Amino acid sequence: MFQTLKLYINFCGKEDARKVKAAMALGVIKVFFNSLRLMAIALVGDGIIDGDLSWKHVWGGLAIMGVSVVGQILIGMKGHMLQVRGGYHCSAEKRMKIAEHLRYLPMGFFNANSLGHITSVTTNTMEMLGDVATRIVMTVTQGVLTTGVITIFVFCFDWRIGLITVVGLTIFMIINSSMQRATKPIAPRKHNADEGVVTSVIEYVQGIAEVKNYNMTDKTAKKLDAAITEKTKADTALEFCVLPRVLLQDVVTKLTGVAMCVASLIFYFSGTMELLYCIIMMVSSFMIYESLELMGVFAAMIRNVNIAVTKANEILDMPAMDIKGEQIKPKNRDIELKNVEFSYEERKIIDGISLKIPEKTTTAIVGPSGGGKTTLTNLIARFWDVQSGSVTLGGIDVKDYSFDSLMENFSFVFQRVYLFKDTIANNIRFGNPDASMEQVIEAAKKARCHDFISALPDGYETMIGEGGASLSGGEKQRISIARAILKDSPIIILDEATANVDPENEAELTAAIDELTREKTIIMIAHRLKTVRNADKIFVIDHGKIAQQGTHDELMAQEGIYKNFIEGREEAASWKIA
Repeated sequence: MFQTLKLYINFCGKEDARKVKAAMALGVIKVFFNSLRLMAIALVGDGIIDGDLSWKHVWGGLAIMGVSVVGQILIGMKGHMLQVRGGYHCSAEKRMKIAEHLRYLPMGFFNANSLGHITSVTTNTMEMLGDVATRIVMTVTQGVLTTGVITIFVFCFDWRIGLITVVGLTIFMIINSSMQRATKPIAPRKHNADEGVVTSVIEYVQGIAEVKNYNMTDKTAKKLDAAITEKTKADTALEFCVLPRVLLQDVVTKLTGVAMCVASLIFYFSGTMELLYCIIMMVSSFMIYESLELMGVFAAMIRNVNIAVTKANEILDMPAMDIKGEQIKPKNRDIELKNVEFSYEERKIIDGISLKIPEKTTTAIVGPSGGGKTTLTNLIARFWDVQSGSVTLGGIDVKDYSFDSLMENFSFVFQRVYLFKDTIANNIRFGNPDASMEQVIEAAKKARCHDFISALPDGYETMIGEGGASLSGGEKQRISIARAILKDSPIIILDEATANVDPENEAELTAAIDELTREKTIIMIAHRLKTVRNADKIFVIDHGKIAQQGTHDELMAQEGIYKNFIEGREEAASWKIA
């Protein structure tokens, strides 16, 4: 338990840990005020037993009881506020820290870790830490403190009752320790089941079109049902593990209280304990029972705190790329790769590539699917770090740039566009958060999306669904181009930007790309002949190597992948139904 407490405080960070520690310190003071009730009972009881009860005893007892109640209320409120502020602020800070940390993780992390895992940690796990964890930690800590103080108090009055209390506490702690050990293998299963449900729901919702299209509803629903069933089983297993032990703890605390009362009465009737002490011991038995009961219930959940902190730290401890470079503004935007190698999960993707891309030229990267085209552009923009060789921008290794200063040089238009659940204006403004509305509209006009935006009910203030679900593919592409135009970076990377666009949108999209790429360095991954034939240089990538390079005419004059590729495309384009 104390190990979990230490783990949680270290997780909270300096400022929030200070609040939690202050709340715990106030808990000690609250225990003191709670113990004043015994003093009030002793004062009044003494007057009754001696037969000289006076208003002095009554008012004195009421005053002490009043101080006890008011002190507990005030200290409890302050401690609770510190506890809540520390917990929620810690949760919010860690969410932001995780989000910031994700920016600088290599892309391999997102391939190896599902969206469901990240979502579960940033939602369920952090919510649990913000709301439940502080309550668990504070309740268990306060239960331990209250029980400890009252036990010491009991020993001061009568060592025999003190021994009974210690025996009861020892049995209680043995049962509690047994519960902690029993939940050790089950608690991770529960957290994994929670994560599995989140993953399955996200996958089901995001792929609902494909599910319906290929009539896979039953199969996909079974996968979701299996995740929900596993969560049900995990939750049930945890409850069945905890409940008998919580019940046993409850029985022990009650029997300990009963034993303290019975022993006190026996000692009184045998003449070895004064009546006043007997009364105080009996009241103390109820106070110990009260604190132990709460502690026992919440102690069953303390392992969840441990696992939640561990899961959050797993993401935060993932090695980020070295982003502590300098704020550099290169003299030119010439790009050069020297003997670059890169592997993913022991599979070599890029195998010793060297190439140069001069500033303000158009470079096309073509080749068979899976040859390494997208990975190559990711290495240029440092979404990955090369494992051998170097990538330079303006003669300076990309690793020497701070990540943000490097990103200022690049804009991207991908085949799959992601738009946020926000207004169209704010989605365009993502390229430049400080842009005025006039600049947003100007970028939209250049990207050929002003007309369809203006035709929407709320124009630029129209809310679009997450991922841009309420827009067509061509419309989303043009908004992403408007976003890139607004960023106005000197290097544009186009990754199959026109691959899945319908003919109605193609002309507009081509015009938008022309606006975006004017006077820029262009690196494009494309399969369409008219997209690549005017490139200044074409690199054919196959199995992670440069198989061919040159202009369109030069490559068509030689046998190889490019010529076969182009001729195959032309043959497919001329195919007609007889």
